Order: sequence, then C-alpha cells, then structure tokens
Amino acid sequence: MKADKRIEKEINAISATLPQGVTLIAVSKYHPAEAVMEAYEAGQRDFGESKAQDLVKKHELLPKDINWHFIGHLQSNKIKYIAPFIHLIHSIDSYKLLQEVEKHAAKCGRVINCLLQIHIAEEESKFGFTTEELRSMLKEGEWQSLQHVKIRGVMCMASNTDDEEQIDKEFATVESLFKEIKEKHFSNDKDFDIISAGMSDDYPIAIKHGSTHVRVGSRIFNN
Repeated sequence: MKADKRIEKEINAISATLPQGVTLIAVSKYHPAEAVMEAYEAGQRDFGESKAQDLVKKHELLPKDINWHFIGHLQSNKIKYIAPFIHLIHSIDSYKLLQEVEKHAAKCGRVINCLLQIHIAEEESKFGFTTEELRSMLKEGEWQSLQHVKIRGVMCMASNTDDEEQIDKEFATVESLFKEIKEKHFSNDKDFDIISAGMSDDYPIAIKHGSTHVRVGSRIFNN
C-alpha cells in the first residue's frame, strides 16, 4: 500500500473510534514535512511537535491552516520562535514558563492558548506540575493578571506501562483534578475545556476519563 494511502487509512480508522468533540492530534515529530502533507491531504489539520526548530521549519513549508500543537518540554529561550503562530502549547510546567509565554505573546500581539501539564506518571523523566504545585500556583492567583495567555485546561502523560489499571488510575486522577480546578478557578470560563491525554497505546482509556485531545503518532506515521 502506498504510504499516503496507509496514513489516510490510519487517520480514518482512528477518527472512527473517537467520540464527537474529541480532537485527534497527529504527532508528527521525527517525521518529514512530506509525511505531514500526506496526512493533511487526508483531511488532518491538527499536528503535534516537540522541538521548536522542527516546528518552525514545518510551519514555513506547509499549509497555513494547520493547527500546530507544541507537546514537548518547552525551553524559555525557544518560545519566541513559535509564539507568532502556535495554536496550543500543551506543556506549561511552571508559572515562570507561563510568564515567558505571556511576554512573547504580547510582542506578537496574540493571546496564546496553553495547557497546564500535570505530572502523574511514575517516572522521574516526565515533566509537569505535581497536583500540589498546581493547586498552589492557581490559588496564589498571579496568573489572572496575564493578558496574552489563555489557560484552556490540562495535559498529562501516563506511565509507560502495560498495566492498564495503573493507566486508568492515572487518567482518573487527572480527570478529577480538572473538575476540581474548573470548579474552584474557572467556573465562569467556558473556554477552560481541554484535557489533553492519551497516546497511540492508551487513548481509549484517556477518552473514558474525559480526554478531549488525543496525541497519536506511531500508529499514523510509522510503517
């Protein structure tokens, strides 16, 4: 089967399993612009990248109606490169980083949508706020003064394990935390509505726990 038809087939197969209102983000990191274009021609419009340099190159080469999602660990000194066009930053893991996004968004005259990354996995290598750090940051309230960032919800990565009970428990924790902070801090904000959770192997479990955005890469792009 030709590569483009294989990619189209995978996108259609995955999309058919998603409930209405769940956005499929095709994780195109490590894959060339040609592969992204094949997915684009199959109707895909949301793509995820984890390195600013790669993201900028693909943005320059590819159609401008693509929604680019930054899903990797974001370094402060790289924000300026993606600020002019990024659709959604999934990986805000500190208030300081949120302030940096604010600064560069202001320079671009934009409001940038952001998600707060929650560390739930049993792996030290994962980034994100602990639940207590997140509660503390939101309670302190300084984020409310930011004019050029919009907190839209939360993001998480489950542990890399075959133990579905553990994955289920972790996604359930995030769903509960999302509801808690929605009620306490965003009850009047209809735009606080995103849970970015679930990847190629575990997205059905994430959807069960309220995920609105699933990040699927290997199933779509790997031969």
